[in-house]
Amino acid sequence: MTPSTPRPIDLLIEARWIVPVEPHATVLEHYAVAVNADCILELLPISEARTRYSPRERVELNEHVLIPGLVNTHTHNPMTLLRGLADDLPLMVWLQDHIWPAEAKVIGPEFVRDGVELAVAEMLRGGTTCANENYFFPDVIGATYRRMGFRAVVGLPVIDFPTAWAKSQDEYFERAAEVYESFRGDALVGTAFAPHAPYTVSDESFERIRMLSDQMDISVHLHTHETAHEVEEEKKKSGLRPFQRLQKLGLVNDRLIAVHMTEVTDGEIAACAEAGVSVVHCPESNLKLASGFCPTEKIRRAGVNLALATDGCASNNDLDMFGEMRTAALLAKAVARDAAAFDAPYALRAATLHGARAMRLETRIGSIEAGKQADLTAVRLSDLESQPLFNVLSQLVYATGRHQVTDVWIAGRRKLDARELVDVDTDAILAKTRAWRERIAAH
Repeated sequence: MTPSTPRPIDLLIEARWIVPVEPHATVLEHYAVAVNADCILELLPISEARTRYSPRERVELNEHVLIPGLVNTHTHNPMTLLRGLADDLPLMVWLQDHIWPAEAKVIGPEFVRDGVELAVAEMLRGGTTCANENYFFPDVIGATYRRMGFRAVVGLPVIDFPTAWAKSQDEYFERAAEVYESFRGDALVGTAFAPHAPYTVSDESFERIRMLSDQMDISVHLHTHETAHEVEEEKKKSGLRPFQRLQKLGLVNDRLIAVHMTEVTDGEIAACAEAGVSVVHCPESNLKLASGFCPTEKIRRAGVNLALATDGCASNNDLDMFGEMRTAALLAKAVARDAAAFDAPYALRAATLHGARAMRLETRIGSIEAGKQADLTAVRLSDLESQPLFNVLSQLVYATGRHQVTDVWIAGRRKLDARELVDVDTDAILAKTRAWRERIAAH
């Protein structure tokens, strides 16, 4: 091959705009992404790409913006099958009187598998390519993600009461070790510890988790300070705020993924920044359950890695990351009383690179950069609802819906093609979902 001969590659995606996320707030016009196997080779002007590369497949996106695949940094995806089951209730009533009893009647490997299948289909159609999962039967969850070619970090659950997954503390940890080993080194599926919350996990279990997370080199994915009630109850019980208790136990470090954080002091925010904690904001779930307002602008200004998530479909009730970006940006402005807070470029960054960083995947995904995995989402911006277009980043966050996602790739493999899911039997998923609805409603 002479220097003037175009290099054969697998895929060249040419787009009207590319938002690589890194560098921050950059919009590239008439650019292409060259992909070979599962990796991004480079970003370059379309005119140069056509002379430099000879792709096996060329995709022209003349009305689209190409962004990194969205990262949903806190999910309970089997709970898609409980969507809308117990709405308009406060957190503890919703959880203790409705969700946990319903789960107890139906939870098992089949429920988990079918819920994840439904969730993957929904996420792909909404431009999401990676999820941080927190639910029981992580062996089944991980196997389902792997089979469907979806990227995920699967939580290894720990909670201080028996469930269908484990009957004792020792069994939770034994099964966690087995699942960790089964996915170690997997190209798409990783693991993290997922203790439920400070109010459902003992000091002994947390100490064990801290030790094992260091040994296994995995994160700790934890509901933290979700409500004022949770904080007050812990103060009555131990004399400490939950975050203080986590500090005492050595869990406030760069492995901690602290989800919700609606009730935090300035000192706790500073401690997160110093320790390298990642905070995950679930704005729509928090609003729906009236859990409180995460002070995201304070957290952002402190330099904390702040990511976005939907939470589970039972409390949201969707897996729409475009909706979360818009809600997060608007809510942050109201809470901070600052119209410039949590701007559009930052919202997209929180939904991509910051999520990847929280999951310790930032060297592989979260931005469109040479050497990273080709997790990519194409969004059509020619729709009537997106016109006129003055600022691509603002349009993505404030005026774009997930129905405008047309094409998705994970590790260079197409998963959505002109709004059609690839290698996903949607009819079978819908049939199983309807069957679960009948079974759950019968209880």
